[in-house]
Amino acid sequence: MNFKAVLLGLFCIQLSFVSFAQNDTIELQKVDENKKKYKGRFYGGIESNIQYYLEDSGLESAIVPEDQFRSNNYLYANYNYNRWTAGMQVEAYEQNALLNYNPKFEGTNLGIYFLNYKDEKWDITLGHFYEQFGNGLILRAWEDRALGINSALRGGRVKFAPNYNMEFTALYGRQRSGFGVTAGDIFGFDADFFLAEYLNLYEKNQDLTIGFSYVGRYESLSNYPQLQNPEFDDLTNAFSFRADYMCGAFYAVAEANYKSKDGILDVQNLLSDQSARTGNAVTVNFGYSKSRLGLDVNLRRMENMGFYSQREPEVFTNFEGEPQNSFDYLDTFINFTPALTKQHHSLLANIYVFQAQHSVLFEDPQVMRAGETGGQIDFFYKFKKGTFLGGKHGTHIFLNYSNWYNLPGRYTFNPPDFDVDFFGRGNRYFSDYSIEIKKKLDETWHLGFNYINQYYDQRLLGGGDLVRADIVTAEATYSFDRKRSLRFELEKMWAVGDRQDWFGGSIEYNFNENLSVYFWDIWNYGSDKPEERVHYVNVGGAYRVGAYRVAVNYGRQRGGLVCVGGVCRFVPESSGLTINFNTSF
Repeated sequence: MNFKAVLLGLFCIQLSFVSFAQNDTIELQKVDENKKKYKGRFYGGIESNIQYYLEDSGLESAIVPEDQFRSNNYLYANYNYNRWTAGMQVEAYEQNALLNYNPKFEGTNLGIYFLNYKDEKWDITLGHFYEQFGNGLILRAWEDRALGINSALRGGRVKFAPNYNMEFTALYGRQRSGFGVTAGDIFGFDADFFLAEYLNLYEKNQDLTIGFSYVGRYESLSNYPQLQNPEFDDLTNAFSFRADYMCGAFYAVAEANYKSKDGILDVQNLLSDQSARTGNAVTVNFGYSKSRLGLDVNLRRMENMGFYSQREPEVFTNFEGEPQNSFDYLDTFINFTPALTKQHHSLLANIYVFQAQHSVLFEDPQVMRAGETGGQIDFFYKFKKGTFLGGKHGTHIFLNYSNWYNLPGRYTFNPPDFDVDFFGRGNRYFSDYSIEIKKKLDETWHLGFNYINQYYDQRLLGGGDLVRADIVTAEATYSFDRKRSLRFELEKMWAVGDRQDWFGGSIEYNFNENLSVYFWDIWNYGSDKPEERVHYVNVGGAYRVGAYRVAVNYGRQRGGLVCVGGVCRFVPESSGLTINFNTSF
């Protein structure tokens, strides 16, 4: 066990208790009995994620690294005085980060630091900052620790709002990669105009906002000696225009994005002189939301919208000693393209999950793609209380339909080339159709039912089989009183292809608002391979007191994609103990 990491974690926990206890004295210093002088405010938090990987004779594919004890730790602290705020984030990955995190997250170092000034009109930041333009298809710098993402920009950003009806943003920086930054310079401008007041739309119960964004990425092509006479430039420009309209219960949002000609990576993830294309993306979202009824439609088409602060990925050796590139760790992505599919809470429904296909890929003659087209529809309705279907307490029904395809057109493997149509659809990547029903019987019983139909073509999305699956889940929650409750869930998957049929179940007991425990198991009983017919058993719980929360889990991790908000990373099969701690002060 790595005692250096343990001592660091104990030190962080002790520091948080001291900081929390002394918070009032830091904020305010007594001058006399009636007056207090403001000395600023100190605040922050600590998060520690620890795993100890164990040998498991019942899980032959489990990965047990040489350093079995691994942890990701974050200490962030901010100090605010009037209009000024300074902050930093120290990160420790001791002795190594959790399995399949970016290898650049190594050791202990200062990951984030910034100085910010903010008043009614100006918001100025020097150092690291996060930012998103529009829906993020040309720029989103963000952090998600569960996915191992921190794409903060290090440089400067200025926001200016001359009034309540417009806001402008200008920025420059280099993107974070590990504890350093990439070679590409990123600069951008964003403008939002809130037009309802100017057009007297509020009187008609309407609202209208329009926006424009520009992002430039400059990376010298001299960094790539194989390029002799490239068809693209050092500077890549990306533009976005959007409009957001609301009228009563109806809303509509549209955004168009364009990326100038940029190099496309070949099968070896290298740039070549001739392989270059422009990129574009169009998204449309509209819907209607009123009491007991909701409809939301999301449509998107993307073509060659891979946008990186460093054009070619770096190659690492992963925990199994195999080569892996930095794009696999979601490193150096300038933009953000979540999958527009339903985020299920079912364990079995998250075995086959879709990732947005924003880039061009020519892997082999059978796997050639240039982007994606498709969408999803969400429908919600609540049957009124007292009706036949609503019963005494009403009944909620949720319908979801999502379909995603490759772009239709002509593809040639050698030389890699494509000519795609704007409308239409190519080979289907993924579909997910589901119905969810929630019913409150009385003050003690709440019931839920799900049916999900999935289509997942692994042949086009990383290799494997074509999978067709039907999933049924049923759940019930019994409330003993206002604090104590017991929840059961049973799940069944019938699948054709890959590992075939699964069965699962879970039980969770909440003692009160502070303490809960759970047990769950998913069993791949239908696999053709005997070594895959295993139970993925987990037992754990969480305890919260004040600003502190500790969660402990022991069991097996199913290998595959772990997704947060439609963005995914791969995790290997493993078995062991997991401890999560976080607090704020």
